[in-house]
Amino acid sequence: MRLSEASQRYLATRTQEGFSPHTIRAYRLQHQILIREVGDVDLTAVTLDLLRAHLTHHGHLKSSSLGHKIRAINGLFRWAEDEGICVTSPARKLKEPKLGQRVPKALTMDELEWLRDACRTTLEHAVIAFFFATGCRVGEAVRLNCRDVDWQRGRVVVVGTGNKEREIYLGSKARIWLTRYFTERQDADPALWVTERAPRRLSIQGLQGVFKRVAARCGLAEKVHPHTMRHYGTTLLNQGAPLAAVQSILGHEKPETTQLYAVLSGETRHQAYQRYFVQ
Repeated sequence: MRLSEASQRYLATRTQEGFSPHTIRAYRLQHQILIREVGDVDLTAVTLDLLRAHLTHHGHLKSSSLGHKIRAINGLFRWAEDEGICVTSPARKLKEPKLGQRVPKALTMDELEWLRDACRTTLEHAVIAFFFATGCRVGEAVRLNCRDVDWQRGRVVVVGTGNKEREIYLGSKARIWLTRYFTERQDADPALWVTERAPRRLSIQGLQGVFKRVAARCGLAEKVHPHTMRHYGTTLLNQGAPLAAVQSILGHEKPETTQLYAVLSGETRHQAYQRYFVQ
């Protein structure tokens, strides 16, 4: 079986298993790059040395990008091994590079207020308030429909990574602006977020565009994007929320990911030191 056919079958299997469209597209791209460089050869002709040479050619990439490339390749050959297409995966010995611990950069409360003040439309206010209150991923937000919102209880059910459902919660400001935005709309589109002209479901790029133009007005264009709002986990941890609760709210697979937000809680850490340290 050639690489192209194996990739197609592997991605079809992962789609059935609930992998997100974003992950499928990203893996397909990595497989296409591999095929372009080594040729559409038979799967069994691919060796560990060939894969290492391919990765060396892309050694200029950041560790996170290189790790993503390895996961895409490793997944393909592990699937081929499980299916009996190849005896042993040549990617078995490929190791993802170690990542330096990057501390998420959260907005300060002052910056959040600048962002709110820079909003001009109800849509902009609703988007900023929603993302700060929920920590929702932009890919999750664009799939939401109006019926997914429990207006009375201020809750929304989103489908996240691995096709898993979780509840996210709206603060008072998010509920006010979201209600106002929904009330002002004159369209019948089921999507929660729609374009302002000729209403239709906003794309990921559309939602990112809302952040971009609001951030540009207050000088935060280089710092603000939808994912920045997920770092509100810092605020929750600073207020004493249990790590496990924050992990569940943000939809993190591993507690280690959530733990990064605790690194930012310097003031809380200092207060704990003063409280418990014995001279």
